Amino acid sequence: MNDDLREQIEREAEKHALINAVKHESDADVGAIMGPLMGENPEFREHGDEIPGVAGGVIAEINGLDHEERRERLGEIAPEELDELDSEDDEEEEILPELPNADEYDQIRMRVAPNPNGPWHLGHARMPAVIGTYKELYDGWFCVRFDDTDPETKRPDLDAYDEILDAIEYLGFEPDETYLASDRVETYYEHARELIEAGGAYTCSCSGEEFSNLKNSGEACPHRDKDAETTREEFEAMVDGEYESGEMVLRVRTDIEHKNPALRDFVAFRMIDTPHPREEAAEYRCWPMLDFQSGIDDHLLGITHIIRGIDLQDSAKRQRFVYDYFDWEYPEVIHWGHVQIDAYDVKMSTSTIKELIDDGDLDGWDDPRAPTLASVSRRGIRGEAVTDAMVELGTSTSNVDLAMSSVYANNRDLVDDGADRYFFVREGTEVALTGGGPDAAEPARHPDHEDRGTREIPVGGAVLVEPEDLPDREERVWLKGLGCVRYTRDAFQFTGDDIDAVRDEGVDVIHWAPADESVPVRMRTPEGDVEGAAEPEFADTDADEVVQFERIGFARVDRHDDEESVAYYAHP
Repeated sequence: MNDDLREQIEREAEKHALINAVKHESDADVGAIMGPLMGENPEFREHGDEIPGVAGGVIAEINGLDHEERRERLGEIAPEELDELDSEDDEEEEILPELPNADEYDQIRMRVAPNPNGPWHLGHARMPAVIGTYKELYDGWFCVRFDDTDPETKRPDLDAYDEILDAIEYLGFEPDETYLASDRVETYYEHARELIEAGGAYTCSCSGEEFSNLKNSGEACPHRDKDAETTREEFEAMVDGEYESGEMVLRVRTDIEHKNPALRDFVAFRMIDTPHPREEAAEYRCWPMLDFQSGIDDHLLGITHIIRGIDLQDSAKRQRFVYDYFDWEYPEVIHWGHVQIDAYDVKMSTSTIKELIDDGDLDGWDDPRAPTLASVSRRGIRGEAVTDAMVELGTSTSNVDLAMSSVYANNRDLVDDGADRYFFVREGTEVALTGGGPDAAEPARHPDHEDRGTREIPVGGAVLVEPEDLPDREERVWLKGLGCVRYTRDAFQFTGDDIDAVRDEGVDVIHWAPADESVPVRMRTPEGDVEGAAEPEFADTDADEVVQFERIGFARVDRHDDEESVAYYAHP
């Protein structure tokens, strides 16, 4: 190998080693660069046995640089490669796929359309998390529209309206507008009248079973050929409440022989005898079906993009019939799969959670055992952590699994820096202290913030430790912040050992609490309540403060009562 070739190999090796190191933000490796090095330089192949040795010396120099120095050097010798790496990073940071045909709209307008039949479980968070993020990405607009036009089957809960808006705020978003469909019934009536005049709807008094049989056979019901005047008169009688529930419906005229029976002459309005719980809407008896109401609203509100479940594909197809009658352009639609969430024994269902609360099996929507937003909020998990985890799922049409561990990891990044440390001993075992150790321990409030100082934990004549931390006879443990003790004769005896016992001899470090001056604590967790004792200064924490119980995990301080303090466990 002559000197010119060696220099050429060194130049190419340096470039590829820098690309490898910068891309992975780690040291370069000879094996990792050999493929691209030889692929781009086939003339090197005859010297294949010698090249690793030449490249190794170059890589050793590069690995002596820090990340910014490597970036700077790559920018000097191969700026186009650095630009490409930065471009790849930008693509990786693209947290959601681009909205279809987004550049065809002056403003991206989306909607979150909840049914306010109860507070939200965790699965509900996905829609506002994604739509709110799209709004930020496109400088767009989104509204909350409560689809509350079913006062019977999915009866609205009057408290849920505000609870849902609070949940959206908790997730980090504020809607540009809020609408209630039950305030817009007259608007739906007006469009029904227009649809009738256009020949797109007829009144039908068939029983559900009768029409189902006809529909499934591809046969028209006997009312389908009614003239518009008769339909109009009967619809006005519906509006005036002259029919009872099940006696009359208004159907959209579609294709009675459509290959999908679900799309054949679907119901647009039906009669409901049960009054709406909102006083403002209690007089209505003729209510629109969701597909009609939602379709009308999406057009009138200028919605450009709709996200809905993959199981609701027929909704778009039904609504397109209505849009065709009105000569409207249908919004862009993104269908996605359902989200499944682990870590809970309770089914993620509003009706199931309601039933468990009513039966006394759950304390409420914020019970730590419930898979609800109220629950994770009370546990000290920030809405941003939930939002980020939901957004990371993307918009796949497949069902997706959300591991709560990803929410916990996000939240850990958010709360760790501000969470002071405390000792909390679960179901502690009392052990006497002998040997003349310190009167108090002074562990740091936070290992990364010396400026926060230390907390003082009086020792007394005995300490509490967790049963599983109790060592075997004559074994040593290190009481964190206090010192090394040997378990002998049913007592901990100070040994005088220094921290090298931990570093060099593998002595376990455990947390503890004083037996006499500790604070009784009940920690509420998704697995049930845990009783224990915390160090005295825990009583000085504020409600809503997030702390870290050392060796246990993060928790939100709920309250301090005369008999006990209560904390809600967040995660490890």
